[in-house]
Amino acid sequence: MTISHTPADWPADEQTARAVQDELRARTVLDETGPAPGTGHVTGVDVAYDDERDIVAAAVVVLDAATLGVVEEATAVGRVAFPYVPGLLAFREIPAVLAALGRLAADPGLVVCDGYGIAHPRRFGLASHLGVLTGLPTIGVAKNPFTFAHEAPGAPRGSAASLLDGAEEVGRALRTREGVKPVFVSVGHRVSLDNACAHTLGLTPRYRLPESTRRADALCRSALREATASATPPPGT
Repeated sequence: MTISHTPADWPADEQTARAVQDELRARTVLDETGPAPGTGHVTGVDVAYDDERDIVAAAVVVLDAATLGVVEEATAVGRVAFPYVPGLLAFREIPAVLAALGRLAADPGLVVCDGYGIAHPRRFGLASHLGVLTGLPTIGVAKNPFTFAHEAPGAPRGSAASLLDGAEEVGRALRTREGVKPVFVSVGHRVSLDNACAHTLGLTPRYRLPESTRRADALCRSALREATASATPPPGT
């Protein structure tokens, strides 16, 4: 298991983090379509925390986009990199996520985050942050909506309704199973919203959540259990 270390220049306070967020947000690419659904690789990213021990475990699972079979997976465990501040959660997670991605031999392809891209109060959620730092195409598929308004999508699978900030569409509520609560899709980096929704439907043949997220969730929880059961905790930052 890889032990991740927070970079020495990682923001340590809210003011610095917001300045970094503002700088990186300007690099978000929103005019590319992204890879075609069902081609290449799709990589799920998820994290799990043990707040009492201040530990975060990140997992990345590479799937074949056509078959949804597992190509490769990796984990990393470390100290939580940043205090809890709404709107700045990516700063808590990204060092461990980058460490896990760094272990992969396979091309990640499209990266699917359990969270948000531009459907974020500062237009720069985890998916966008990770995309800008890595250059990879990324999307966010969240379990719950943020603060944005939306109508209920139709009941059939594939129905969608815009997530709106005023008149601006920042994402979509997407029905991945008929009559089941939707997921909330947003662009991260280098992918169009139409394509992000198509990828999400391709990743949900049986369940509400993408297979990429389901597998990464199980793996990061397993990595966290292993880390917290160990007699030697991860090193400090």
